[in-house]
Amino acid sequence: MRETIDNILGNIDDFVWGVPLMVLILLGGLLLTIRVKCLQVHKLPLALRWMVKNEEDGEGEVTSFGALCTALSATIGTGNIVGVATAIGTGGPGALFWMEVAAFFGMATKYSEGLLAVKYREVAEDGHSLGGPFYYIEKGMGSKFKWLAKLFAIFGICAGLLGIGTFTQINGIVSSIQNFFDPDMTHSVNVLGIGDYSIVVVIASIILAVVVALVLIGGLKRIASVTQVVVPFMAILYFAVTVALIVVNIEAIPSAIVTIVQAAFSPKAITGGIVGSMIVAMQKGVARGIFSNEAGLGSAPIAAAAAKTKEPVRQGLISMTGTFIDTIVICTMTGLSIVITGAWKVDGLEGVQITTYAFQNGLPFPAKVSAFILMICLVFFAFTTILGWDYYSERCLEYVAGGKKKSVLVYRWLYILAVFIGPYMTVAEVWTIADIFNGLMAIPNMIALFALSGVVAYETKDFFKRHTDLKHEK
Repeated sequence: MRETIDNILGNIDDFVWGVPLMVLILLGGLLLTIRVKCLQVHKLPLALRWMVKNEEDGEGEVTSFGALCTALSATIGTGNIVGVATAIGTGGPGALFWMEVAAFFGMATKYSEGLLAVKYREVAEDGHSLGGPFYYIEKGMGSKFKWLAKLFAIFGICAGLLGIGTFTQINGIVSSIQNFFDPDMTHSVNVLGIGDYSIVVVIASIILAVVVALVLIGGLKRIASVTQVVVPFMAILYFAVTVALIVVNIEAIPSAIVTIVQAAFSPKAITGGIVGSMIVAMQKGVARGIFSNEAGLGSAPIAAAAAKTKEPVRQGLISMTGTFIDTIVICTMTGLSIVITGAWKVDGLEGVQITTYAFQNGLPFPAKVSAFILMICLVFFAFTTILGWDYYSERCLEYVAGGKKKSVLVYRWLYILAVFIGPYMTVAEVWTIADIFNGLMAIPNMIALFALSGVVAYETKDFFKRHTDLKHEK
């Protein structure tokens, strides 16, 4: 029965994440890159400065940095550690190359999403903000496309509850914890007839469900206050550890880069037939890249809409830094670590085990210490992603339900329940379900970005025309 379900989910995933959607996302990023004149390159330094510089009198619920951290909390998660490993393990080192290509164009996409989210958002008198693809579809494209806006919101609810927000994150957390504390399942219990699980998994799922509940009950402001502390600290720690790994193995960098580029176009020449074709490498790289940085998905603009700002372009630039930090920096470091150490070629490893192998064999620490560091990073990354995606999916539900608070509260408890049962889903099922809903969210959002690319180009040109002192600033 489980094998049949896996096959059905696999077929759906292959259809949703086929060549058409990859082309749609990449062409969308290319179009937006052209229309904003490669802004992700020459305005990146300005965006990074603005990232930590909040506006004083903007409308919204949280600071621009708080909105970015909320978005980063949802993007910097298992995708950076487990997702990259899965992509390279199934698509070869070339998957990392295509992940970077998707991220480069994705920066223009993320910029456009943030800009449109602020332009078309609604801010109530109490400061409560609601915005994202559902509003820029409805208000930007016109009310006759409200069905498309609701379709996006429904996919967003499902993605939060059944995919990227819960199962993948909690599964990644407990797998890492079990691999560290009880890899041989020495202490196991039978859970409701489903199967035998390590007692460590059961305890971890209960603790995480309780902690998640305590944070989510406080709403966006509590989520933002937690992520503003946890996200920067964990991102810096993980970056420092991966830099240490790369420095220790610096002599292997040139050959690793050659391997990645060659494998992107001729996987079998590098892998000896271990993985599939260039299409497979591209598919896995783009899919996991989107899963990680969410550019084109339409999730991050939901957080951007809550930022205290008066300028859509400014928030667009700040949103753009999320993709840079998530993929260009963090995913690259993970990917290089895996390729340098040859972890992707080790038989029998999957998911977090690949990255764990890379850390244990690449860092100048005892294997137990390296595994512990990775476990801590994964736990906190995934924990903040759970928080961020609850916010996203609640806002989607709020739009569909017409602002009814009771439905949001019921959903919040269902979300917490999904966190609790997440550890008992298999790795393959978890990632496949998440991939499917990711792809479905991207379709209406990318349609809107194509339709509103002229608005993005006009707003960008108008902003820098009004702020001539910034026109040539980098």
